[in-house]
Amino acid sequence: MALRIIEVTVKTRLFCASTAIALLCSLAAPVAAQTPDDPDLDLNRAQPDFTLVALPTTLRLPKFKGAFRVTHRFTRPLGDGSFGDLASDLFGLDTGAQIGLEYRFGLMRGTQIGFHRTSERTIEFFTQHEVIAQGAFPLTISALATIDGTNNFKDSYSPGLGAVISRTLGEHAAFYLEPIWVNNSNLLPSEVVDDNSSVLLGVGARVRIRPTVYLALEGVPRVAGYDPGSTQMSFGLEKLAGGHMFQLTFTNGFGTTLGQVARGAANTDDWHIGFSISRKFF
Repeated sequence: MALRIIEVTVKTRLFCASTAIALLCSLAAPVAAQTPDDPDLDLNRAQPDFTLVALPTTLRLPKFKGAFRVTHRFTRPLGDGSFGDLASDLFGLDTGAQIGLEYRFGLMRGTQIGFHRTSERTIEFFTQHEVIAQGAFPLTISALATIDGTNNFKDSYSPGLGAVISRTLGEHAAFYLEPIWVNNSNLLPSEVVDDNSSVLLGVGARVRIRPTVYLALEGVPRVAGYDPGSTQMSFGLEKLAGGHMFQLTFTNGFGTTLGQVARGAANTDDWHIGFSISRKFF
């Protein structure tokens, strides 16, 4: 008799649980059906991230969604010392690094804002708006505005204006041309040089070499104005994993804000290892 009561009780609880699950599913279905179809939420396989290495891309951030990025640029040159010395420092990973933290937010469809702070206390605020999208027009063009401030945005300021122009080839590759003007790229007193601004012409590409593996390349020559040192050049090997992008970088400069990139790299001989990790919150 006791066993019979237990059996009936178990069956009753299973029936109630299955009924509750079915009810929840029936309630959830209409909600899902009412969710607006936002193409910005879909994965863009040719353009899976908001940056190449330092340069922005034209990837749109969905309205009211966010994305985070952390960058590391290790300071030891890969060619400094013997191979044994380099290996003992784990190829530079045991040395100091310039670190950047970035967050961006989709203010409205086609418009994103954000900030980027580096460990040498430079803060960059930026905004980007898509002007025209590839489709009927052969290119995507976005307007870009930035401003750097040193010493936690208390001292020298370097505003910038430019355009990010891209062309994607299916799901396989994306190519970029980025004319950008940066004011006050020279942080020293204005009498030291004739020009206190730099005109950049960023070029870059991202190529999908495996279903979730990419190669990113960029160079940012200064074509006018203040242009110390050498052009900053970078390339990275990337792995896409869900909402994360992991990037192993090799670069001759540490710049991750446009003001820093406008000041160039020390030379073309010293290359540094680094990495970036980005995460989309959608």
